[in-house]
Amino acid sequence: MSLWRTWRGRILFFLAALGPGFITANVDNDAGGIFTYSQAGAQYGYSLLWTMLPITLALIVVQEICARMGAVTGKGLSDLIREEFGLRITVICMLLLVVVNFANVVTEFAGIAGSMQLFHVSKFISVPVGAFLVWALVVRGDYKSVEKIFLFASVVYLAYIVAGVLGRPDWHTALVETVKLPPRSAWRDHLYLYSTIGVIGTTITPWMQFYLQSSVVEKGITVRQYKATRLDVIVGSIFTDVVAWFIVVVCAATLFVHGVRNIGVPADAAEAMRPIAGDYAFLLFAAGLLNASLFAASILPLTTAYTVCEGLGFESGLDNSWKQAPVFYWFYTLLIGLGAGAVLLPHFNIVKTAIWSQVLNGLLLPVILYFMLKLSNDKELMGEHTNSRWFNVIAWGTALIVVVLSTALVWSAIRPQG
Repeated sequence: MSLWRTWRGRILFFLAALGPGFITANVDNDAGGIFTYSQAGAQYGYSLLWTMLPITLALIVVQEICARMGAVTGKGLSDLIREEFGLRITVICMLLLVVVNFANVVTEFAGIAGSMQLFHVSKFISVPVGAFLVWALVVRGDYKSVEKIFLFASVVYLAYIVAGVLGRPDWHTALVETVKLPPRSAWRDHLYLYSTIGVIGTTITPWMQFYLQSSVVEKGITVRQYKATRLDVIVGSIFTDVVAWFIVVVCAATLFVHGVRNIGVPADAAEAMRPIAGDYAFLLFAAGLLNASLFAASILPLTTAYTVCEGLGFESGLDNSWKQAPVFYWFYTLLIGLGAGAVLLPHFNIVKTAIWSQVLNGLLLPVILYFMLKLSNDKELMGEHTNSRWFNVIAWGTALIVVVLSTALVWSAIRPQG
């Protein structure tokens, strides 16, 4: 009985802290992420699954740093950057983040439009309705109620795991390719290299770090509850990459095997899957895309509003009313309105917007990682909770790899094709 009480206490302790890490990691599987993983499976089958293991390690390391800084300092990342590096650098970072996040918001509303068009619903209906829903969720709710809805949205990603099973993949090949590096000849294929960079590069983005740390602070998590929050980060990172693994697998088992290589937008994967894997796999994939797009369309404007308000010293947070934090709510509203409106423009180029958001992400991410690692090793700021020696080795190694990949991704995106 005492053993059960001990385990029950641990479970309840974990559930109490569950939220920031799990939510942040899962939002990374947004419309852009689903497109990248679908394309990887359709073009290269199971041969890019090996990337999932380093992706998971990198995600855990980077997310843990932010969550720990939030718990120890009680301040958001942009707040700490302003205090330690000055207002000018903070403003530059925020301007870049606003541009990047706005491009991503547009991509999410394009995902909403695409997923609903699979069910023959016009974007002129789905996008305004989706925009109103995500706006009302944040403006009318408090932190606890919004977090519960976000956690539910995270669980809906199980649809991709079920879709993966329905696709009847070659499990043996999938598992072997997950732990086996590709042959040397693969690295001479610049398209394969670009896909590898894309799969790894889509995992860690600047906005995630700002959102996670702000969420930890707003939830009131301190050093005393941090063990549970660290577990939240680890479980969230593993779960989101298991989902990503299944997205690659289902597209490899259905699209790649049947010669379907070209995916223009995420909805194309669901449409192409229908005659091969059946209606249930199609419905699950399409529903997962809608959920992911709505989820990210809520989070991305929210994290942008958090970052700007923290960096400039304005009140922010879901537990504040509109009167208490007008800049926070107006900025959130503006991002949603402009993002949804852009998708409704007749000649707006979604593909170019997505590409340039990825380029700007790649440019900004190394800078944010540098700030994070400098801050997390500052003894005056973190006290006894600075990074350990071995954690620093892993963290700086991860940062270096991400910088190299980001640079390669930016170069691949902007270099002349031919």
